[in-house]
Amino acid sequence: MANEVVLLDFWPSPFGMRLRIALAEKGIKYEYKEEDLRNKSPLLLQMNPVHKKIPVLIHNGKPVCESLIAVQYIDEVWSDRSPLLPSDPYQRAQARFWADYVDKKIYEVGRNVWTKKGEEQEAAKKEFIDALKLLEEQLGDKTYFGGEKLGYVDIALIPFYTWFKAYEVFGNLNIEKECPKFIAWAKRCMQIENVSRSLPDQHKVYEFIVEIRKRFGIE
Repeated sequence: MANEVVLLDFWPSPFGMRLRIALAEKGIKYEYKEEDLRNKSPLLLQMNPVHKKIPVLIHNGKPVCESLIAVQYIDEVWSDRSPLLPSDPYQRAQARFWADYVDKKIYEVGRNVWTKKGEEQEAAKKEFIDALKLLEEQLGDKTYFGGEKLGYVDIALIPFYTWFKAYEVFGNLNIEKECPKFIAWAKRCMQIENVSRSLPDQHKVYEFIVEIRKRFGIE
């Protein structure tokens, strides 16, 4: 059976970046289709009629939606190479827990850092740094969250590093000073070719967020 893989994505999306890294780690060739989120394609609306969001992984014509679910799908379908999730059921459950934490915490709180003002922003900054410090504790002395090799939690989390310049500029933060272990982990991840080649430059993402802020009148 032919493996036809298509990724519907939007370049600055940290959720789409997860799939790009997972596919690169597995060595899967795929067709990348960039979506205009203000004018969504008929294919996107057909493949994800419930949420109408990117990313969508299309494998042999069948859609898999939601980034963490799609990364798990990639790991299960191409299980013969570069495992992303641990084989031990308890460790696998823990990895899913922390990836879910990243989904629920880092994206929303990080967004508040660059969209809010005054006391709301200060609260968001504290919550953001506290979340990173909790993740530092979880990392411990390991090279990656996955141990000695890049794993599921690393793939869930590292895409948000591309947004850090925006968090720092608009939130007046120095993340490396607050969370040095976290930044050291991020830099290790970026030394992996499959990661660095899958992620856009921080400055490019920052310029995108500048435009978003202008569009929504956040100055």
